[in-house]
Amino acid sequence: MVAISGSRTGAQTRLADDRGSILPLLIGCCVLALALILGVVSATSLYVERKRLFSLADGAALVAAESYDLSSVPRVAGNGQPEPTLSGASVLAGAQTYLANTTSDDLHQVQLLSATTPDARTAVIRLRAPWHPPVLSYFFPAGFPLEVEAQARTIR
Repeated sequence: MVAISGSRTGAQTRLADDRGSILPLLIGCCVLALALILGVVSATSLYVERKRLFSLADGAALVAAESYDLSSVPRVAGNGQPEPTLSGASVLAGAQTYLANTTSDDLHQVQLLSATTPDARTAVIRLRAPWHPPVLSYFFPAGFPLEVEAQARTIR
């Protein structure tokens, strides 16, 4: 058995006084992990909000595409099939009615940007709603507007 006595060398003193040097690295890793978690939460919220807004626009387009008056649908002379045609006013009215009846509190401030029919068979609906991240942070913006467009066609 050998006994060590005497004073420490310079290297031994530095190693013995190296307490707490991992703390800045640990704090940096925690900040990075927090930023990553907030980023994933914000990206998920943005994705879900856009999908919900698109579903709302898709439903409004479907209702608008079927918003013609059945009694005024003309029949095509060649095959006798009914040929429904849409008007801009009926598409707009159908979309407004749908949005008035289905907009929830979760999708607040939804704006109907346009409800048109380019070919009298297709209803095109454009909606806008603001998106805000669930947790405001220094790393991400306070929010921005989402815009979606959905189309639906009438069937014969």
